[in-house]
Amino acid sequence: MTFRLAIVLQLMIFIVTDHCAQKRTSFFEPADSLDHVRFYTALGLGVTSYTATTIGLYHTWYSQFEQTGFHFFDDRGEWENMDKLGHTYTAYNLANIGYQGARWTGLSKKGSLWTAGIGSSVVQLAIEVMDGFSAKWGFSNSDLGYNLAGTGVFLVQQQFWDEQKIRIKMFSFPKSYDGIQPYTDRINDLFGQSYSERFLKDYNAQSLWVSANIKSFFPNSRSPKWLNIAIGYSAENLYGGFDNNWEIDGEVFFGDNELYPRYHQWLLALDIDLDRLKPKSYFWQMWLSLLNSFKMPSPAIEYNSLGEWKFHLIFKN
Repeated sequence: MTFRLAIVLQLMIFIVTDHCAQKRTSFFEPADSLDHVRFYTALGLGVTSYTATTIGLYHTWYSQFEQTGFHFFDDRGEWENMDKLGHTYTAYNLANIGYQGARWTGLSKKGSLWTAGIGSSVVQLAIEVMDGFSAKWGFSNSDLGYNLAGTGVFLVQQQFWDEQKIRIKMFSFPKSYDGIQPYTDRINDLFGQSYSERFLKDYNAQSLWVSANIKSFFPNSRSPKWLNIAIGYSAENLYGGFDNNWEIDGEVFFGDNELYPRYHQWLLALDIDLDRLKPKSYFWQMWLSLLNSFKMPSPAIEYNSLGEWKFHLIFKN
């Protein structure tokens, strides 16, 4: 769900700005000083998208489940912590969107940092509160912590470095479940059946990455300015939150943990920081900035919790 929110907001911002750019060739260039038209346009877009997304999430998701009084739920370790890292990824990229949008209006650096921090926190907090009233979930203090961590990673770098030397990214590649017949219904129920659903919901197909720019940390190196080195995390054979046992209409199903063991992977790979390519067109700079929240496919070295080392020509999880 957190991945979905970040991607939807990014696409909404692109669609709106793309429409406006047709009327003004310099639309994508950040203003030198506060532009009141841009400021109120961005404010209206932000409030509208936040309201629409929150209402949409409630009616399409939360309203389908039983509601209770506000309560807490400790979900540390669920989904091998893929969901937790997803919160950090979303918070980081929401802060990035908020900051770039604020700077585009001509708002000062300090004002933009406040806008990014508050905006990212409020959007994520709304989801946590709705979780708190849902019988199936609950308000998660650990989710809140990972949200704050993602926002903090962006704000601290922007405050002290005026750039993002370290980025938080994700990668998702469609996973084939052919031959896993005992899990077919469970897989469809958890992850959906369409490509778009599985791209956003299938934790087995996703990986989260911390991508660091080599040239930023070692300015005297011969590394291309756009080349990053990335450390990733992913998991396999997740067919339930804490284990691979589930219940349908009172009947309990037990997964084969020997045939399909749950495990997580640590990854090392190269990456590209698309923001550092800096095409002359502000239009293409914006496109690359949006795409930069995703890890580029590349070779990778894997070490997993089963004690195995693997090399992937192109890591696809």
